[in-house]
Formats: sequence, structure tokens, C-alpha cells
Amino acid sequence: MAKNQARIVYSPQQKAIRAVLWVLLAFFAVLVIFPVVYIILGSFKDNAELLRGGSNIFPSAWVVQNYVDAWNQANFAVYTKNSILLSLGVMAGSLLVSTMAGYVFSRKNFPGKEVIYGIFTAFMFINVGSVSLRPLYELAVKVKMNSSLWSVILFSIGGGQATYIFLCRGYVNSVPKELDEAARIDGCTFFRIYWNIIIPMLKPVMATIAILSFRQGWNEYIMPMVFTMTKPAMRPLTVGVNMLKNAGDGAAAWNIMFAGATIAIIPILIVFCCFSRFFMGGLTAGAVKG
Repeated sequence: MAKNQARIVYSPQQKAIRAVLWVLLAFFAVLVIFPVVYIILGSFKDNAELLRGGSNIFPSAWVVQNYVDAWNQANFAVYTKNSILLSLGVMAGSLLVSTMAGYVFSRKNFPGKEVIYGIFTAFMFINVGSVSLRPLYELAVKVKMNSSLWSVILFSIGGGQATYIFLCRGYVNSVPKELDEAARIDGCTFFRIYWNIIIPMLKPVMATIAILSFRQGWNEYIMPMVFTMTKPAMRPLTVGVNMLKNAGDGAAAWNIMFAGATIAIIPILIVFCCFSRFFMGGLTAGAVKG
């Protein structure tokens, strides 16, 4: 049986607007993808070819030895373990803190609630960046936490909480309060409602927070570099890979650093590919007005 499908007819003005949008999207896609492609292709060039530059982004000779040198010289086994510990720690802490705070801001009434939440959301648009490094490092020294990555994990957890709490609170607001009331009648405490009812329903937005926080921990550079200046064994991949440019004799070894950077981005790409289908759903689900 033939199906009657309505065909959308665009006016010339709409076609022109769509064409302009496609051109803009293609332009921004090239801006995002080109640096990654350049690094991957550059990782197969020898250092002399990279230093010469030129318009040809493809290597004249494919040098696989760059990856062997990067793996051996950057101590990738240790640095990868440190990056995984840092990223998973930031992800777990961010999920716990943001879901609990979002739940409390949505369901609890207490003095100053809106003021505190307003301060949190204001920090979505404020980034103190490197200004806070010195006081954070001095604080870590005072409490004797500067000898491990746990200080970097704890400080990084606080870095993106404003956005994560905003997403969680918006999503919890969309959950009917009748579920809470029914659970309370059955004898559930405030925490049991959070753990048994709210957490299972927060899975879409939690997937989004997991991706963003894992990426935050994996890509963190300035803070780990400051905290691991005198402790090379604590360095994550971002810091270790940057040190590879000093692996050459005299000239900066950009080829080895590019190879190390290519290896370093593989895990985050795998994480994104595995959870990307939850990413946009979590963003839109947590952006409801509440």
C-alpha cells in the first residue's frame, strides 16, 4: 500500500536561509575538526617536516616510530593511570554532589535557598581560572594534601558544580512530587526517596554530567601541572604529553608530542562515543524551567 507523504515546499527565502545555515555549520565543523586532524596527521611526520611547515598537512613519509618514542619517553602507563584516577574521581564526586544538591534545592525549603541557588547559578558565568591557583595550593599545603592527586580531584569537583546543579535541579523539578509523597507514606526517609526514586530517574542527566565531568578531569592541565611540579610520578597525561616537546635534541620534538596527544585523546573519544546518545537528551531534560 502506497504511503502518502507530505512534501515540504520551501520558499526561495527559506531556501536561502537554509543554505546560509548549512554553510555556517560546515564552517564551524571545519574549525572544530581541523585541529584534531592536523595533530593526528602531524603525529606521523618527522620533526623536521613539522618545523618547516608548509601547506601540505599529509606527511611525506609516515613515521610510526613517533608513537613508540612517545609511549616510552612519556611513561604512559603511569600517566594514564593518573589521568584515569583523576577523571573517575572528578566524575564520581561531581555526580554525587550535583545530584544531591539538585535534589535538595528542588525539594527542600530552607532560609536563603533562592539566594544560595542564585549564587551557584551566577558562578556558571564566572571563571576565576588561574587566579585561584595560589590560594588553592596554599590550602592544600596547610592540610597536607599536596602530596597526592586527591587535592586536584577535590578542587576540580568544585569547578563545574554550578552547571551540574542547574541541570539536576531542573530535571528533579520535572519529576512529580506525588512520587515523593507516596514513598513517604510507605515509610521512606528523605535520603531513601533520593536514592531509590530520584537517582534512577536522573539517569539521562547523570550521563551528561558524567561525560562533562570526565572530560573536565581528563583535560585538566594548569592545576595538575602546578601540583605535580616536584612530583613527576603524579603527572596526568595532559602534563606528561606537554613535556614531550622537550624530548628532542635541541629543537622541540613536536612530532613526539603530537603522537602523545593523539594517544591521549583516544580514551575521551571512546567515552564520548559510548555515551553520546545520552548527552543531548540529558542536556535538554535538565534545562526545563523550574
